[in-house]
Amino acid sequence: MAQLQVDKVSKAFGAVQAVKELSFSVPKGAIYGLLGPNGAGKTTTIRMIMRIVLPDAGTILLEGEPVDDLKRERIGYLPEERGLYRKMHVLEHLVFLGEVRGLPRDEASHRAKAWLDRLGLAEKAHSKVEALSKGMQQKVQFAAAVIHDPPLVILDEPFTGLDPIATRQLKDEILHMTNRGITVLFSTHVLPQAEELCTHYCLINRGRALFSGEAEEVRKRYAKAQLKVATANGVPPPQGVAGVSLVEKRHGFYFLHLDGTEQAPEVVREVANRCPVVSVEHYQPSLEEIFLRAVEEDHVSLA
Repeated sequence: MAQLQVDKVSKAFGAVQAVKELSFSVPKGAIYGLLGPNGAGKTTTIRMIMRIVLPDAGTILLEGEPVDDLKRERIGYLPEERGLYRKMHVLEHLVFLGEVRGLPRDEASHRAKAWLDRLGLAEKAHSKVEALSKGMQQKVQFAAAVIHDPPLVILDEPFTGLDPIATRQLKDEILHMTNRGITVLFSTHVLPQAEELCTHYCLINRGRALFSGEAEEVRKRYAKAQLKVATANGVPPPQGVAGVSLVEKRHGFYFLHLDGTEQAPEVVREVANRCPVVSVEHYQPSLEEIFLRAVEEDHVSLA
């Protein structure tokens, strides 16, 4: 059973269709990336999961049951916008939020102190939230989202405002949570971060899902067979090689797009016979390349 199931969910704000018949399934224990450009509908989708806004159509299930106000408490949520009480002291704030999420005060205090120590904020425990940097506030908000140890954690653009060290720390915490069986859904438009962490993706554009599934399945679907070739002194590969539909030069390498009419070893042999090849390897496109191709194809299909 999926941890979270979004099935044909739609939401409009007046004449603007923010989300249209969106479906995806988040397996238990996954790190699931909800990807898309700004304005694609990621935050609206998360707000519907959290019942901040209600969908116009479709269903959202948590562990096989509709998400209601009680089930929502089993979700840890870090919103894109900061929702902290700026005048409260940091430790006081986390204890309060822990109690709101059903923890006894002593347990909330114990967990809050542990998280502050873990995130390098122990010395800020008695500082006011407003005195913290943006990155520190983001860490506090992360601790607030997970203090009650929920089975599902939803993070909306979680790395906003974090420096590289804090970003690495938060990534490690996400990996640690999933090692303990916690499911993580996070939205981002920074694709290298998603590529590093995610086991599954859903790419949305203009409120619709372009693809969803395991990371490797997504890569296979959109990857085109290519060879990455380095030549002596940058000599260009020969033209008209059977099985090669396009040759591109990027970053000092030549990328040979294969059309499937010839096997890769035959292509390599022919190129090497006619050109001083230094190295050659199969090329796997990055998530960013896949993303750009999918969005471009989507715009073409709707043109």
